[in-house]
Amino acid sequence: MTEIAKFCQRWRIQELALFGSVLRDDFNPYSDVDVLVTGMPDNEWGLLDHVKMQQELQALLHRNIDLVTKRAVERSTNWLRRNEILKTAQVLFSERKAVYVPG
Repeated sequence: MTEIAKFCQRWRIQELALFGSVLRDDFNPYSDVDVLVTGMPDNEWGLLDHVKMQQELQALLHRNIDLVTKRAVERSTNWLRRNEILKTAQVLFSERKAVYVPG
């Protein structure tokens, strides 16, 4: 089991996806990694949980992380940003199907 899969299972993440510059040609050594997470249906994370998850991912990926939940993106009033994230996100881990893209 990969470290990402262990992280997702520990935090009860149903799906973890990447979006933004990490998927484009403009990604560079100073870029952060944009991560989109979807929790299990009965999962509720507080602010401290969000901060802990972000810190764990930063340690795991050795990069600054911008962590957002799919729920927050779906509720965003910025429809351009919402559509771009949801349209371009690439799933790295899914509890529903065996998906893992090695990095």
